[in-house]
Amino acid sequence: MRTLQGEQSVSVLARSYPMSFAAVQKHVAVLERAGLVTKRRRGREQLVQGNVLTLRSVLGLLEQFEAMWRSRIERIDEILAEESDEGDTK
Repeated sequence: MRTLQGEQSVSVLARSYPMSFAAVQKHVAVLERAGLVTKRRRGREQLVQGNVLTLRSVLGLLEQFEAMWRSRIERIDEILAEESDEGDTK
């Protein structure tokens, strides 16, 4: 995320992507509502910066989900192996 490297103007961000300035503004607004970026005005410019604390929080949540799903998949593997072993003994 470019905005984690420091404050970026929306116009500079818009030049970096193959979309209109208005589309980039809408994306920034969604990110701002989600708390992933903060936005401020400097004259006519809108400056955007990534919110590191929110991203760390999201990362922690995603790591919890990953651990949960990994344990569920491991349990499915165990069940399938048990069923396979039972089939071998019949």
